[in-house]
Amino acid sequence: MNNAIRILFFTILSICSTGLATANQNVRAIEIHAHRFEFNPSSISVKKGETVKLKLVSDDVPHSLLIKDLGISQPITKGKPSEITLTPQKEGDFHGQCGRFCGSGHGKMEFTVHVTGD
Repeated sequence: MNNAIRILFFTILSICSTGLATANQNVRAIEIHAHRFEFNPSSISVKKGETVKLKLVSDDVPHSLLIKDLGISQPITKGKPSEITLTPQKEGDFHGQCGRFCGSGHGKMEFTVHVTGD
């Protein structure tokens, strides 16, 4: 009986591990570069409920990505890419900007996440 429980435990563990690996493979990665005075790309589109990983890269000076309605406030340091995992739960256009002053064109540094239906 003890051996049967071990086999059942390892079978369940194997199934769960396979499911997690598959789920992680389905996460779409999007690389976003920040540089004076724009994000590239300046907008992305994701589906409601879709999990995406944003890789944020600064090409020059410190920046940040600030999208209040999605709860995002992420510093971006040159030479140290940062990542955010995002799973939007409602549709719409979510506007953000650079949250760290980066020079005279800082106010023009905008970013939009378009969230579409399922």
